Amino acid sequence: MSADRLADYAAFLTAAGWDGARRQPLAGDASARRYDRVTKAEGSQRAVLMDAPVGTGEEIQPFLGIARFLRDCGFSAPRIYHEDEDTGLILMEDLGDDLYARLCSRDPASETLIYGAAVDLLASLHRFQPPAGLPPYSAAVYADEAKLMVDWYHPAATGKKLSPKHQAEYLKLVSSTTTRFAPDRSVCVLRDYHAENLLWLEDRCGLARVGLLDFQDALLGHPAYDLVSLLEDARRDTSPELRQMMQDRYIRLSQVDRKEFLAAYAALGAQRNLKIIGIFTRLCQRDGKAQYLDMIPRVWAHLANDLRHPCLAELSLFVSLHFQVPTPAILARIRQGRA
Repeated sequence: MSADRLADYAAFLTAAGWDGARRQPLAGDASARRYDRVTKAEGSQRAVLMDAPVGTGEEIQPFLGIARFLRDCGFSAPRIYHEDEDTGLILMEDLGDDLYARLCSRDPASETLIYGAAVDLLASLHRFQPPAGLPPYSAAVYADEAKLMVDWYHPAATGKKLSPKHQAEYLKLVSSTTTRFAPDRSVCVLRDYHAENLLWLEDRCGLARVGLLDFQDALLGHPAYDLVSLLEDARRDTSPELRQMMQDRYIRLSQVDRKEFLAAYAALGAQRNLKIIGIFTRLCQRDGKAQYLDMIPRVWAHLANDLRHPCLAELSLFVSLHFQVPTPAILARIRQGRA
């Protein structure tokens, strides 16, 4: 880290009343953002410093706006202690270390309880009017995201580009599928609602027990999207039984039409998983983060399951004809950058 950035940190923490606080790096994510846990000199208070560097596309205003909306709804997004848009820094509440992924690994019996609470939160969130000005999760956005599959995974896996004709056919299929089966744009979609962005806050009550992170990319979209994100997790296995139970729970709480909701769930699941496979390939080949390749087989399994839905027959056929299954040999080729 540059001396100038360290000086930004020091000035920001001083302005926030945390002069001399100790910093300890926290695990980051796939973005350019950086997170530090900061502790006051006397050790009595902790907070999290988020660094969203200016010029990297990581603006802090979307995070601040959604955090305040979620807190106004009664949910446990972090409290904001101090912010500086010019430097891209935020000091916020430290919600602790009990990420869903860690808690489920440590105590597998907790999975049903905490996932149930996460589903209950979604059902509650979807009853609130979304914040004004939230951009829509449109068919064009779905297609643009799914294009990562042809821009990154396909050439990395096969050594050649998909033809323009087949690219156009693929994007048309994704757009028509999401438009037909998931046209609803009625709720705030957090987009990265999964076990490494959710924390269990055992000392709180009700829905406040679910701590929320990484929601700055929220859009106005379909109620099924975040349920897909939760249950078709790229980072940890979820059993068919858990997925079925939680789908049933959401449908019951929200009183949606089961057949229509499950069709939308499959359509959005397929789109999301195609996108993620492309993103993970890009993270490896462009950004040198090869560890994301290890998750691709799990994501592919989710994709295959989504594509079994009868409403996705055309997209399923296209995927089987044009995209290679991520075998160990193909993943090794991607890892070595042979595209």
